[in-house]
Amino acid sequence: MAPQHRRVRTRTMAVGAAAFVVSAALAAGPTAGAVGADGSRPVLPGTTEPAARAVPTPPVPTPGISAPEIPRLPGFPEIPAIPGLPVLHPPAPAPSSAPPRDGGVPAFGAFLASDERGVARMEELSRWLGGAELRVGHTYLPGNRWSDIEGDVRFLEAWARWRNADDDRMLVLNVPLQERNEAGVSDEDVRRLLRRGAAGEFDHHFRALAERLVDLKVPDTVLVLGWEMNGVTYTHRCGPDPQAWKEYWNRIVATMRAVPGQEFKFDFTPSRGRDAVPWTECYPGDDTVDIVGMDSYDQPAGMSFDEQVREPYGLQAHVDFAKAHGKPISYPEWGLFRNGDNPEYMRRMLAWMDEHRPLYNTVTDYCPHGVWQCDDNPGSSRVYKSVLQGRTHDSDPDATPAPSAPPGELPPDTCSPLDLGGLVEYWLGGRLCLRFDWWSRGR
Repeated sequence: MAPQHRRVRTRTMAVGAAAFVVSAALAAGPTAGAVGADGSRPVLPGTTEPAARAVPTPPVPTPGISAPEIPRLPGFPEIPAIPGLPVLHPPAPAPSSAPPRDGGVPAFGAFLASDERGVARMEELSRWLGGAELRVGHTYLPGNRWSDIEGDVRFLEAWARWRNADDDRMLVLNVPLQERNEAGVSDEDVRRLLRRGAAGEFDHHFRALAERLVDLKVPDTVLVLGWEMNGVTYTHRCGPDPQAWKEYWNRIVATMRAVPGQEFKFDFTPSRGRDAVPWTECYPGDDTVDIVGMDSYDQPAGMSFDEQVREPYGLQAHVDFAKAHGKPISYPEWGLFRNGDNPEYMRRMLAWMDEHRPLYNTVTDYCPHGVWQCDDNPGSSRVYKSVLQGRTHDSDPDATPAPSAPPGELPPDTCSPLDLGGLVEYWLGGRLCLRFDWWSRGR
């Protein structure tokens, strides 16, 4: 695939105290205006442009002082209770997650569009997440013609500028292994193409791509070669001839590594589960694989997250395989799918990645998979935002992690959280939640 409740615990306060808090918050100034998106939806390589859809306008967070910087005064009196003014208490800390690269949290990002629109949306998504640091940009080369695979596409320049604006950023590029990659080529033709590739006939196309990326000053790009090879969708699939597929992969890696100045990382990424062929049959070897990835969507219909973990060639098998081969893991594509808006999946998948610490992950953010550019998944969107709100990658992993949403909980539909800033919320012990039904309470 690709180009495939929080129940609120409340505390109440006196009306006078609430008025003081609101006045203090207003005195600090209004929230800054947010920049809107372009209103269009992303298009994956090989697909047609869908109807325009408004992208949610990401709010700019109110500046505030973080809780650890403000000492609590001894003996500060408890605030008396009054019905109707609940406080959203900070939840228990989420599990810390140490990254393989630099001591902070693992790198994460999103697929937002292949072309320049995806670059522009990175900043917008970061604002929606309260200034979270999106360190991973993810895009796809089209697979229509060999010139596409050689990198003769203008949007690579925009992604290279984004990558080079910050040394901590990572560019992930999906690379098809064949032209006409989504043209429904027969197994017989795929078998012939794989054998031609294994014989070296297509080496020059990948040499051209390597030279293009080095020229753009992104020689450390993560290359997801022939993704989801264990399925039936792509011409670069493995099933018709696994041995030829592995030989072809190895030739591509050797060709690209021979280009002066390259520092590429090669990511072997099947789809979760057995699919058409067990993905372990396609593994080309430890010498040419740097990362063992997995594309994992919430599917098939009715399958729980625990089943996604336990199934043959599933999430646990992926982690175990990578560990046995001494490789880091990744999740280049993940998100919602056959089970609709599924906050439980979203919570569990985020917790899984915090536990297993992939080198990077990028959620697929368009309908039906997404959480920001898709209005069809409001519950999952709130979970994703609450967990990643304000997350950065340069924090001390040994320090107490910032509060995030407790598993499975979201504000009730009758309660709207008020953003009063970090200082005010610290003294309150949580965030004020204004009930929509206050006028009818007691009737």
